[in-house]
Amino acid sequence: MSPFSKVISLFLVQISLFANSQTENPVFTLPKIKSNITLPVSLPISEINRLINQSVKGVLYEDQSYTDNNNDQFKVKVEKQNNITIKALTGNRLMISVPLKIWANKGYGTFGYYVYQDTNFNLVMNFITTISASSDWRLNTKTTAAGFVWTQKPVLDYGKIKIPIAPLIESTLKEQQAKFTTIIDPQIRTQFNLQPYLVMAWNQFSKPINVSEEYNTWLKISPQRTYLAPLQIFQDKIKTTVGIDLYSETFVGQIPLATKEVSAIPNFAIDPTLPNIFNLQTTANISFEEASRIAKQIFLNKEFAMSSADKKIEITDISVYQMAANVVIEAHTTGEVNGVALIKGTPYYDPINHKIKLKVTDFNLKTKNVFQKVLTVLFEGKLRRLIENDYGIPLLDIENASKKSMMESFNREYAKGIRLAGNVLELKPTQFLLSVKYITIVIDTKAQLQMNVNGLNF
Repeated sequence: MSPFSKVISLFLVQISLFANSQTENPVFTLPKIKSNITLPVSLPISEINRLINQSVKGVLYEDQSYTDNNNDQFKVKVEKQNNITIKALTGNRLMISVPLKIWANKGYGTFGYYVYQDTNFNLVMNFITTISASSDWRLNTKTTAAGFVWTQKPVLDYGKIKIPIAPLIESTLKEQQAKFTTIIDPQIRTQFNLQPYLVMAWNQFSKPINVSEEYNTWLKISPQRTYLAPLQIFQDKIKTTVGIDLYSETFVGQIPLATKEVSAIPNFAIDPTLPNIFNLQTTANISFEEASRIAKQIFLNKEFAMSSADKKIEITDISVYQMAANVVIEAHTTGEVNGVALIKGTPYYDPINHKIKLKVTDFNLKTKNVFQKVLTVLFEGKLRRLIENDYGIPLLDIENASKKSMMESFNREYAKGIRLAGNVLELKPTQFLLSVKYITIVIDTKAQLQMNVNGLNF
C-alpha cells in the first residue's frame, strides 16, 4: 500500500473508536450516525524540492541524430548539473529553477558537406507554475517559461580563435524551453492521479470492521461526500484541508453486508470554509442488563424512612428497561408501602459526575392495599429524589478509554514520512437513543488533526 493510501486508510479508520456493549448473544443494529472529519495537510516546499531532486537525475534529454528534426545537423545532451530549486511566489505560484549542463554539436555546411564543432555550456532554466487540484483528484499545473540565465556561455573553440555563439542559439533554447512547458503539465496530471489509491482505501474501509470479538460487535463505515479546500502556497509550505462526510453503523451479533465496491470515488467539492477543528460522533452502548445491575448495587435491600424513622420502606427488587422514549425503573417494595413503583424518566448527562442520570417525568404505584395509596404523594417524592440524586450510570471509564484510544491514533507515524499530530479538545455524551436492549450513547468529540509530510521515499 502506498504512503498516500495508508494516510487515507488512517483518515477513515479514525471514526472506528467504539466502546463495547455488555450483552451475551443478541442480534441488534444500532442507529446510523452521521459524522464528518477534516484533516489539514501541510507539505513543506523543501520536501517537494527534495523529492524532485531525488527523482530527477542525470541526462534529461538527448538528441543523437544529425538528420532528425528536418536535417538540423544538431546533436545535444542535456543533464541536470545541480539541485533543482523551488521558490514560492505570490498568486499561488512556484518558481522552478533547473540548472543544466548542455553539450551541443552543430554542423555547418551545404550540399551534404558539413563541418562539425562541439561546445559545452551551462545555464539555469526558470519555469513558473500555478498549482490547483481538479475535482477528480488530479493535480493541475499551468507552467510557463520564465527565461534562462547563463552560468557558462557557449563558445566554439578553434584553438587560438574562440567564437561566442550564445546569441546564435538563444532563440533555439527559447523554443526548446517553450516545448518543455507543453510536456510538463500533462505528465504531472498523469502522474498525480490519486483516484486508484482513494478507491482502494474507500473500498477497504467500507467493509465491516470487527471492533470487538468478545461481544461480536461490528462497525460499518459508509463514506458519502468529499471536500477539499483550495491549495494555498506559502513561503515554506503548501497547505490544504480534506473533508469527508460519512455514516457509521454498529452491529451487535451479526456481520453486516459490505457496501458495494466502487470503481471511482465521488469528485470532491471545493469548500474554502473547512474548519481545522472537527466534530466526530461515535457511539457507546450500555445494556439495560448493566443498568439494572447498577440499580441493584445502589438500591437493592436498602431501607429509607417515610414519615418517621420507624416507618420504613425496603426495596426488594429493582430493574431498568425501556418503554417508548423513556427509561423505566421498576422497584418492588415492602414495609410501609407494599407494591411495585414504576418510575419513568428521560436520561441526561451529568458532566460534573460523568454519569447518565434520570430526570423523572412520571410515577405510578401498583398496590392492592387501597389505604396505602394515600401515601403515594409522600412515597413518590421520596423515591423521585432517591432516583434523581443517587442513581447514575458511570461513564468516566468509557470517556477516558475513548479519549486515550483517539490520542494514540491521532499521534503516530503511519507511513514513512507521514505523521499525524492531533488532540482531543472535548469529549462528551450529548444524546441517548433507547432500544429494547440498549441505551446507545452518542458521543460528540471535538478534535483537531494535522498531517505533516517530511522524509517520504518513493
